[in-house]
Amino acid sequence: MPDVFDPPTRSAVMRRVKARGTGPELKVRRLLTRLGARYRLHRADLPGRPDIVLPGRRLAVFVHGCFWHGHDCARGARVPEARREYWTAKVAGNRARDARNLSALAEAGWRVETIWECELKARDLPALEDRLSRLLAETAPRS
Repeated sequence: MPDVFDPPTRSAVMRRVKARGTGPELKVRRLLTRLGARYRLHRADLPGRPDIVLPGRRLAVFVHGCFWHGHDCARGARVPEARREYWTAKVAGNRARDARNLSALAEAGWRVETIWECELKARDLPALEDRLSRLLAETAPRS
């Protein structure tokens, strides 16, 4: 099936895809704030520029879109019909880069947590809040 948009419209749609301040990222930030966590955003001095960093806890949080990072859920497994080879290579490259960044952060002594877009559905938010609460309890701030 060909793309539902003509090339100029598709280009405009893709230009609007954000890297920072996305809806899923804002949901996670609200949950962390409600739990009393102090965090920084997009630390450029860390591998992969994590979306959320809790420096005192040495915790880096990535909020990944299922499609863009190849999650094993229904949305992440979907490959567009148009330019399949491009998208398959693109997502594979993203996954390889993510693995390198996770490894580099772990080697530097950081704990890394990945939160997937599909985990941010309203019915799943209580479970995610519980997960974040446990994570914060496990990674008490350094003195």
